[in-house]
Amino acid sequence: MRTTLDIDAELLEEVVGLTEEKNKGKAVNKALAEYVRRRRLEELKALAGHIDLVDNLKELEELEIEEMTRSQW
Repeated sequence: MRTTLDIDAELLEEVVGLTEEKNKGKAVNKALAEYVRRRRLEELKALAGHIDLVDNLKELEELEIEEMTRSQW
């Protein structure tokens, strides 16, 4: 998608250098993707201690083994 933006030239050059991309568009896309990734990680970290998870892996494994043995007969 083409968009016209007013971007600080020094900042853009720094982004190009840090991302090691040859193309300014690719550098900006990479920087935006990293920004979004970090914000989502912050949101997940903010949920720490607010969500109760039930560790039922052992139960699920036992059920899976039981189903496999039943289907073999």
